[in-house]
Amino acid sequence: MFTPSRDQARRFLFAAWTKYRAGVALEGLEATAVGVILLHPEYQPLLDHPERNLERDFGPEQGGLNPFLHLSLHLAVEEQLTIDQPRGIAQACRRLAARLGDEHEAKHALVECLGEVVWNAQRSGAAPDGQAYLDCIERRLGAPSGPQGS
Repeated sequence: MFTPSRDQARRFLFAAWTKYRAGVALEGLEATAVGVILLHPEYQPLLDHPERNLERDFGPEQGGLNPFLHLSLHLAVEEQLTIDQPRGIAQACRRLAARLGDEHEAKHALVECLGEVVWNAQRSGAAPDGQAYLDCIERRLGAPSGPQGS
């Protein structure tokens, strides 16, 4: 599994956005990243200034979300939906989008669940728990998950 550093992830987002703004053809994941960025106009000014924002910290004490973390989690969710991994995520997202009436809000719910699972994995030193991720999404749907409704 590819796990880029903070700087690598940020440089990727900066590069994809710069190529898009210059009208250069995007390749693979770059196009997906730009699609996510276009859904978040509030973050676009940050991406216009890599020299100011590559090393910038967005800690919780400053309030708000870390825009780079949000975009990276969003990008991960997009990839998960493309390959339906963990299995069932694509269907769960469709159900959540239908319930919320908004696909982007459904993906934000997945981003929040993924962030929670990644945070728990980092805290415990374990791999992210795919079932806990799906369970979190099911809670958002207001329905039990798993064979026993656990």
